[in-house]
Amino acid sequence: MGVKIAVIGAGAIGNLVAGYLKLKGLDVCLVGNKTSVEAIKKNGLEISGVRGSFNIKIDISERLDSGKDLIILAVKTQDLATVFKDNLDYIKDSLILTTQNGVQADNIVRRFIKEENIISSIVMFGSTYLEPGKVVHNFEGNWIVGSFFGANQESIQKIEPIIKEAFNAVVVPDIKGMKYLKIFVNANNCIPAILGKSMQECFSDVNISRISIGIWKEGFEVVKKSGINLVSLPDFPLERMLKLISMPSEEAAKIYSGIMMNLSKEPLYGSVYQSIQRGKFSEIDYLNGEFVNLAKQNSASAVLNEKLVEMVHEVENRKKFFSKEELLQNVGTVLS
Repeated sequence: MGVKIAVIGAGAIGNLVAGYLKLKGLDVCLVGNKTSVEAIKKNGLEISGVRGSFNIKIDISERLDSGKDLIILAVKTQDLATVFKDNLDYIKDSLILTTQNGVQADNIVRRFIKEENIISSIVMFGSTYLEPGKVVHNFEGNWIVGSFFGANQESIQKIEPIIKEAFNAVVVPDIKGMKYLKIFVNANNCIPAILGKSMQECFSDVNISRISIGIWKEGFEVVKKSGINLVSLPDFPLERMLKLISMPSEEAAKIYSGIMMNLSKEPLYGSVYQSIQRGKFSEIDYLNGEFVNLAKQNSASAVLNEKLVEMVHEVENRKKFFSKEELLQNVGTVLS
C-alpha cells in the first residue's frame, strides 16, 4: 500500500497488531521499551494462539526516528502524554489511531494533534503478554473504528483498508456510545488484578462472578444518571448486559461465570492484571474509575467500583494480592 506505519507500544495488543500487519507485507515498525527492543531484535516477535504460531522479524526502537503516515497508539492511557513528549516531531502530522480502553484517550491526544487527524477505535480481540517479544492471541474479534469528535470520514477511509489487511474492521457512526459500553466489558478486569489469578480461575467462583454483576448494575445506574447513551458493540449487544443486570444477582452470576469460562482455552488475565505483572501502574482509573468520576460529577453512587479501584491501587503499591475471602469481605458491605 506504500503506507508507513508505526505501532507505539510493544505489549499485548501492540505486538499482535504490528506482527499481523507485518505478516501481510505492510511497512510497519514497533516502538517499545528497552527490554522489548532487546528481546525482539535478538529473537524476533513471537505470536501464538488462534491463528497459529509465528516468529516475525520487525524493526523496533525505543523512539521514532522518522515520520510515519499512520501511528497506532497501543500504550495505556496513562502513558500517552509521555509518548507525545518523546516522539512529537514525528507524530504531529500523522494520522493517529487510538486503541485505549476507556473514553479519555482521544481527549488526551487532542492536546497534541488536530482533531481531524485523530481516529478512535475499540479492540474486541484478545491477547495476552507473556514476556518481552512474546504474546498469545486468545480470541478473534472486530476492530471497531470511528470518530470521537465528529466527521473525519476521509481519514477513516484511509486507514480502514489497512486494518482490514489483518483484522475485521467495522466502521461505526457513534463510537463514543460504544466506548462507554466497552468500559463495562473491561470493568471486570479489576477482579483478576485484585486476586492475582486468571479470569477463568476467578470467575469459576459464582460468588466472585456476583461481584461482576454488581459492577455492571452500579455502573449502569451511574451512566444512566449521567445522561450517556450506550450503543451496542458488534461483539457485545447492549441487550445482553441489560438482560443480565435485570436478573436476580445469583442467577446472573451463574450465567456470567459460564460465559467467562469459555472465552479462551488459554488463561486470560485482562489488561489491568497484565500491567501489574509487568510492574507497571494499571489503567484502572480509566475503567472502574470512570464510573467513580461520573458518579461524583452527577451526584450518584459508585461505592462498589470505588472500593475495587482502591483495592487495585493497594495491590499495585504493596505488590501483594488479596485472597478471595478478603475480596468478598471488602465488598460485602457495598455489594447490592
